[in-house]
Amino acid sequence: MLRVLTLATLFPNSARPTLGVFVERQILGLAAAPGVELEVVAPVGLPVWPLSLHPHYRPLRALPRSECWKGLRVHRPLYPVRPLADKSGTADRMVARLLPSLMEIRRRFPFDLIAAEYFWPDGPVAMKLAEHFGLPFSVKARGSDIHLWGRRPDTADLVREAALKADALLAVSEGLKAEMVKLGIPAGKIRIHHTGIDLDLFRPIDRAGGKAKLGVKGPLLVTPGALIPRKGQKVAIEALAALPGATLLVVGGGPDRKRLERLAARLGLSDRVRFLGNRLHSEMPALLAAADVMVLPTAAEGLANVWVESLACGTPVVTTDIPGASEAIDPRCGRLVERSAEAFAEAVRELLARPIAAADARRSAERFSWQRNCIELVDHLSGIVARSKMPKAA
Repeated sequence: MLRVLTLATLFPNSARPTLGVFVERQILGLAAAPGVELEVVAPVGLPVWPLSLHPHYRPLRALPRSECWKGLRVHRPLYPVRPLADKSGTADRMVARLLPSLMEIRRRFPFDLIAAEYFWPDGPVAMKLAEHFGLPFSVKARGSDIHLWGRRPDTADLVREAALKADALLAVSEGLKAEMVKLGIPAGKIRIHHTGIDLDLFRPIDRAGGKAKLGVKGPLLVTPGALIPRKGQKVAIEALAALPGATLLVVGGGPDRKRLERLAARLGLSDRVRFLGNRLHSEMPALLAAADVMVLPTAAEGLANVWVESLACGTPVVTTDIPGASEAIDPRCGRLVERSAEAFAEAVRELLARPIAAADARRSAERFSWQRNCIELVDHLSGIVARSKMPKAA
């Protein structure tokens, strides 16, 4: 029996149901695998008092400390965060709050290892907890945890230390692995672990009917993702100005929304840009499948789940030519371009003029299965535990 304690700050809850749904799906698959027992620790960060008393944080304060979530036993200990302060102390503060809970969990559930699902702060926290319990640990790199936290002056050293001390590592793409190696992480420790996809949920539909339900006429573009500069919605909106008659759906929430709304108004595009806010994962297939093209002018990704989800819906993808993109997007089913409005507009025009068959786009996504994802993850974690039990060389 393989007993796994999964550490995941990116994990959904009733207050944030769209947070880390890809992490949740992977964990659900692992928990259902034969011979695996699993519990989840999904820490919830709250600003230090008295900011934590603000009504905005009431839903997070009200979350149960432990619950059954979709059949998983999930623990949600609170830990303090300091939004504007140096982040280097975050891991220690989290460990201080988590350790009593984990000691209690371990008396009942003697887990064999700790599997961290993100590099910051999960990786350093897993490192410190694993040291306390004398257990092996693994960390999975997903994208911004390396591109951002792996390079920030106040967190980079801890990210690298966790990587070097981990028994083994996962990365969602070859491109991300290459970025990790640049940080001084040995390539031999890193295994590629591609995302999976629910091919029953994400599938082609009658595109004309899908557009009609959305009240859209003419070409339809969709750009999903958090409204932050890295995702590049600004580029998508500017590209729309060169695509007469097209409509752009902006799916996601975040601090850039008002700035992006002002941009759309300034360009005279308010009637052709729709801000839909955060949507449940179950709502995404209808939006992606109705679109003629999915655009994601992102500055950096590991391997964006939405690339694969769009292709599974039969929708071609235009995204930035960044590491990881070519692993997901076949040139016959999308375009990788420079991060400019002109390049994105030209690529979209090309795909609208010569549409890609939905069946061809979908076939390119079928290799990303959750079954394969689970088999590889069980093999990875089982190998770590087996090696940890081998006699140490003299």
